[in-house]
Amino acid sequence: MSLDTSTIFALPDDADSAVLVGRVWRPDVGGPSVVAVRDGTVVDISAAVATMRDLCEHADPAAVAKATQGERVGDLADVLANAPRERRDPAKPWLIAPIDLQAVKAAGVTFAVSMLERVIEEQAAGKPERAAEIRAMITETIGQDLSTLQPGSEQAMALKAYLIEKQAWSQYLEVGIGPDAEVFSKAQPMSAVGHLAEIGIHPRSTWNNPEPEVVLAVSSRGRIVGACLGNDVNLRDFEGRSALLLSKAKDNNASASLGPFIRLFDASFGLDDVRSATISLEVVGKDGFRLEGMSDMGRISRDPADIVGQTVGENHQYPDGFVLYLGTMFAPIEDRDHPGQGFTHKIGDVVTIGAARLGRLSNRVVHCADAEPWTFGTAALMRNLAKRGLL
Repeated sequence: MSLDTSTIFALPDDADSAVLVGRVWRPDVGGPSVVAVRDGTVVDISAAVATMRDLCEHADPAAVAKATQGERVGDLADVLANAPRERRDPAKPWLIAPIDLQAVKAAGVTFAVSMLERVIEEQAAGKPERAAEIRAMITETIGQDLSTLQPGSEQAMALKAYLIEKQAWSQYLEVGIGPDAEVFSKAQPMSAVGHLAEIGIHPRSTWNNPEPEVVLAVSSRGRIVGACLGNDVNLRDFEGRSALLLSKAKDNNASASLGPFIRLFDASFGLDDVRSATISLEVVGKDGFRLEGMSDMGRISRDPADIVGQTVGENHQYPDGFVLYLGTMFAPIEDRDHPGQGFTHKIGDVVTIGAARLGRLSNRVVHCADAEPWTFGTAALMRNLAKRGLL
């Protein structure tokens, strides 16, 4: 299956009223530029905001993005068509991840369904063939619907006491229904990949999955300024063997996908729209396999603002701001190859994550070492911006 590089595929349904910003690699200047999408064109606004971090730090990022005249880079259709590496003209601009200096954080176990799957991973010790048996045992003990349970509440603590008594307690239940959210570092600043890029799976992983999520853009002061889509690529076997392998399960080359654009908050779009969003997932394999699913943000166990509040504060500071994956309720259990072994990726899978008001984020799965190498880091960005007179 080929990647869809069309503008209608990437843009939100109400694109005419959306303030969309992102980043484009410009070969003519040897580096990235912050851009705004306007009426099918891509406009470089980096003369006013050298980095996406700088834009998110403004008191009203949407107003800055709309008011800055900028420099026309080209048609959005051409920039998107040039994004896939296999068909790229290196002399022309292409779309890249919409963030730069921000820390890349993620919240885990924020939906009841995916919480149960994390418990199953732990009990299965990374062996997919044990998942079905353990799933039946766990749901018999604690049920399937914990969506109405408020984390940290008296009812949640009573359930915790019951599960400890039944020897069914898990570290994933601790962060799923306990007072403290799980927030971890998903990837390094500057390492995320964007729409139409390759996403990486560790070659030693035999049980893994996409995680379709909404990602919030947050300033250094903890103010939520926008949102985009994200794929928090996950290795179920690595994390299932040991929670101490979380970094290897989560932070690999090309394992954090974001985009296509950040939709900045304004009068037409805000946090309540994130709270009510429905996130779709489609996986299409070269073998003809197709998987579809959805994640309803209305069923999240922790409010997005609460997760942000637990991420940043006097004890956790981010002077360049951060983006925060909010977690997913989608945990694929449909068998792909053998009964009882569930879903896992195959090389060449095309993964598409969508939301009506955020567009669609699409990537092709490869092994990490085969993804486009990450060579342009923070030092390279600073040197490039200085050379261009933007610092």
